[in-house]
Amino acid sequence: MATLLSIIIILASILLVFIVFIQNPKGGGLSSDFGAAHQLGGVQKTNDFVEKATWSLAAIIAVVSIVLTLKSTPETPKMPEQQQQEQGQGGQGQQGQGGQQQGAGQPQ
Repeated sequence: MATLLSIIIILASILLVFIVFIQNPKGGGLSSDFGAAHQLGGVQKTNDFVEKATWSLAAIIAVVSIVLTLKSTPETPKMPEQQQQEQGQGGQGQQGQGGQQQGAGQPQ
């Protein structure tokens, strides 16, 4: 499962790099240089697609990274202090019961 999520993150990252190279912050970029872009719906629709793809890939990377982190985080063990306190209380309770049993059987 972790391998699959890691592969998804890597592929989305590579695609995101290519899409960012296509974009130009001033509105130009490779998307405006496509010759057939005017026939397929215009430059504005191409820019909208590139922008939506950028945000979608960024969201995929973020969500899958969080899921992978949550899945790979081991359960938190008890603190050593808490374990010692529990052992100390359990040991005292058993000794106290044993002492009562020994004391009850002896005449005074």
